[in-house]
Amino acid sequence: MITHLAHTLTLQTPEGVQFRYHLAGPIVRFMAWWIDLLMVITLTFLTMRIMPLISVISRDLSQTLSVLAFFVISVGYSMCLEWQWQGQTLGKRLFKLRVVDATGLTLQGSQVILRNLMRPVDGLPAFYCLGGLVCLINHQCQRLGDMAAGTLVIREQRPVIPNIEHVLKGKFNSLKAYPHLCARLRQKIPQDLAQLAFQALVRSPQLTAQARNDLFEALSDQFQGLVPFPPHTALGLTPEQHIRNCVEILFTC
Repeated sequence: MITHLAHTLTLQTPEGVQFRYHLAGPIVRFMAWWIDLLMVITLTFLTMRIMPLISVISRDLSQTLSVLAFFVISVGYSMCLEWQWQGQTLGKRLFKLRVVDATGLTLQGSQVILRNLMRPVDGLPAFYCLGGLVCLINHQCQRLGDMAAGTLVIREQRPVIPNIEHVLKGKFNSLKAYPHLCARLRQKIPQDLAQLAFQALVRSPQLTAQARNDLFEALSDQFQGLVPFPPHTALGLTPEQHIRNCVEILFTC
């Protein structure tokens, strides 16, 4: 289920777990885009330094490669960073924005590629006028690339975690013996997924045994898709225990 309230989007899983996205508006997205544009211009300028060598062979080839280089860098820059940084570019990171899947699932590489291939269309006629207009009138603040890829751009909020000790109940956490794994968890797990895992632990007593098992299996799969866990670290742990250990690392360490 999806509900909207003044630039926020609340998703509810079939198990009844809710988490809220704070949607990024066109102004802050435009500011982040300017930072990224400066990076693209810088990278393009550095690339252009070799074009005089090519122009000796063919001036037309040099001009063609210059245009092609700008397109490849402008699109490839966002693609590479959004994939490596879980939905962030340098501009988005500075303004605490992130690209996420519109249904709350893990962001896929195909979505990153599609939304960035649509950038030239969103950029028409200049300075993202079309994309900005669509973002203004769209109830989820999506540009055309977001609509095609099924993505949202959200504003990351500092997590507020009440009574985390009550959820953890003083249980032994085997993951604490692996500091490098803990560091990767804090680096790779997005805040919205961490919040969802926490809320799942809070609400787990209200779920049926089957729904509880299905929910934590799905969450555990998402965590392991983002962070490679050595097999022995989860030995003897249920999916719920595994998620509880991860949540403790994310919010208390």
